[in-house]
Amino acid sequence: MSYVDSYYSRTMADPLDAATLSADCDTQVCVIGGGLAGLSTALGLAERGISVVLLEAQQVGWGASGRNGGFVSCGFSKSALELAKSLGEDHARRLYQLTQQAFELVQSRISDTDGAIAQDQSGTLTVSWFDDEPGVRRYVDEMQRIFGETLEFWPREKVNAAYLTNRYYDGFLKPQTMRFQSLNYAVLVARLAINKGADVFEQSTVNRVTRNGDRWCVQTDKAQVNADHIVYATSGYIGSLHGKLSRATLPVATYVLLTEPLGNKLQTAICAPYAVSDNRFSSNYYRVVGDQQLLWGGRVSMFQPEGEKLKHLMVNDLLSVYPQLAGVRGEVAWGGLMGYARHKMPQIGQLSPGEWYCQGFGGHGMVTTTMGGELIASAIASDDQRFRLFEPFGLDYVGKPFGPIIAQLAYWSYQLQDALQVSRLNRKF
Repeated sequence: MSYVDSYYSRTMADPLDAATLSADCDTQVCVIGGGLAGLSTALGLAERGISVVLLEAQQVGWGASGRNGGFVSCGFSKSALELAKSLGEDHARRLYQLTQQAFELVQSRISDTDGAIAQDQSGTLTVSWFDDEPGVRRYVDEMQRIFGETLEFWPREKVNAAYLTNRYYDGFLKPQTMRFQSLNYAVLVARLAINKGADVFEQSTVNRVTRNGDRWCVQTDKAQVNADHIVYATSGYIGSLHGKLSRATLPVATYVLLTEPLGNKLQTAICAPYAVSDNRFSSNYYRVVGDQQLLWGGRVSMFQPEGEKLKHLMVNDLLSVYPQLAGVRGEVAWGGLMGYARHKMPQIGQLSPGEWYCQGFGGHGMVTTTMGGELIASAIASDDQRFRLFEPFGLDYVGKPFGPIIAQLAYWSYQLQDALQVSRLNRKF
């Protein structure tokens, strides 16, 4: 199956074009899933001298890893300050440091590329949808105190001078971020893993996994892999492959729009080089790419609109923030499934001896998949126990088979919470 039509597939460099598994093989580790979680695990294992086979049902980066907003930043979907409150500052700090280490690893992996992956490193601005200057300042101060994060507070006058909309109040700039072409990055990680000795197979759907003594048998349509360890890294595409993981995974459809080139019209809305996200529960995120085009993401839906209908919905979301861009056309819009957990944290751990999982990265940006892959690889290769930092975030049941309905209800409830927050803070447009 070819990649979905998107900004990423349209600007993709060379695809991997890996072979399909056609003969039985034996390995130390079999990784199921060729998104960035699985690819990062395979690369981490190969770098540590562990033999590894990765099986991808479509093409590497075919799912969420190659369809997202391309934001690369430290931290998690769940607020770091909420983690400090619930886990204690030391535990939260150790978790946050894992993402900082992963950020540096991503930087090192793309350092020798020619610009087909890294697109800019000018920072990300988080803007407040609410009139809550004390809350924004408090967040900036606490992130500095607990996590040593260097954030720059922006008063609303500065925000409004850079982003010409009446929707935003104060904000903060996070300089240590970057954006990249995520599909090209997925292919890069696959090639790095292959160069280190990993075997990567595409178009190799796993149909069944069974235990054979103290080893695992992973069955595809044409052949099987026998392994000492197995790693599930399919996230939103887990299907019914593993009951417990499937019941703990909420596949959520989210969407991205690429506008037509805006030319000078872009300056009527955006006068700064930073990527942007807002602080609502149901937020938008966007950045400038290509020929003065906006890459605009957001929205959650169980209905999965497509084509012109999806373009129309996403353009309307954009115009709700920047009405001065009326008349803008969407060049292409697409959706994809991301795997979410109820607790808004990644799911990283061990089910039984030799049986691992690395999933639930929806909403976390592009760093946590690298972090998860490194933790699992290090645990297998050297009995590194840092993955246990994620034990408080288990495999909570997410309500399947009603998951998509629950996701839609959750999204509507988030919108209601945003509206109540606006009302509480006397938000006026």
